[in-house]
Amino acid sequence: MRYRSGSLLGTGLATTACANSAVTRAMSVRAFVIHARAIRAGATSALTVIGLIGCAGASPIRIAPRTAAQSASITPSLDAVTEGFSAIIRADIEKLRVATAPYHDVKVAQAQGYPTTTPACVADATMGGMGRHYFDRAVYDEKLDIAHPEMLIYAPGSVGQPDHLVAVEYVIPFRLIPSTEKPPRLFGQELKRHEEFKYWYLHVWAWKKNSAGLFSDWDPSIKCS
Repeated sequence: MRYRSGSLLGTGLATTACANSAVTRAMSVRAFVIHARAIRAGATSALTVIGLIGCAGASPIRIAPRTAAQSASITPSLDAVTEGFSAIIRADIEKLRVATAPYHDVKVAQAQGYPTTTPACVADATMGGMGRHYFDRAVYDEKLDIAHPEMLIYAPGSVGQPDHLVAVEYVIPFRLIPSTEKPPRLFGQELKRHEEFKYWYLHVWAWKKNSAGLFSDWDPSIKCS
């Protein structure tokens, strides 16, 4: 007889197998509870696994790493991200989320032209972090297309967990629209000037509730270490 027991909230599955009923009757059974809390995409996810262990030769208990799809599943809702903004902005953010939803899996993004190498993580000692910027230079032009952001931004995952999509960045080089010109606009916002990199830019935290704001440069909760 084979027994499998486990209760799952979040990710992970505890599995215990016993060879036969005789072993089952003879085994020393004890209950275990594993409780962990994880921060993913600005939301707190409780992970509780309850099961039985004690079979001779039983398989070890393993907690599976969170997949990109699971990371996507715990991102904040559209309403949470756009709270306080107009219906027009909400609709634009929804369009952005629909277009970039497949990119929760970074391999899908890479297949569409974003870099295949892992960029450095960007953080500030006082302001917080941004994450890893995957820059598709094929769309680095004077156009702003909600569905095709120039950069995808991924926050680093904890040990054993994948990076997860949290934001995008739109950029236009100064060589195409000089910094002396009127700022381009998107989502009702004026793009900002980045004098060091010589481009206009706008961050949009479409996949994470950023306490600093939907269009903030930094997120205080993101760390690179």
